[in-house]
Amino acid sequence: MTDVQEQIKKEVTGNDVVLFMKGTPDFPMCGFSGQVVQILDHLGISYKGINVLEDEGIRQGIKDFANWPTIPQLYVKGEFVGGCDIVREMFQAGELASHFADNGIAAQQPSKG
Repeated sequence: MTDVQEQIKKEVTGNDVVLFMKGTPDFPMCGFSGQVVQILDHLGISYKGINVLEDEGIRQGIKDFANWPTIPQLYVKGEFVGGCDIVREMFQAGELASHFADNGIAAQQPSKG
């Protein structure tokens, strides 16, 4: 395993929720990353955002790590959940909040109204 793969593995296993994204949670640099940030923020999930634009090794390495060609990539408790489309579909179906709850990650329930 390369140093980059080792570093990625350390991030996904050392943090409950990790989002590999273009930009940062405060300043997403692409629409797809921005959508996932909005969903996580809406659910009140605490997560670590990793900006792949700062490190070309991680940018390519994360694609190899999950065998998934696109960014963003969301990991929960070391497990790859998916990219923007999957996260959005899970959120819309109510499955994302359940997935976090099943993994012991507290989400703030959005207020109905």
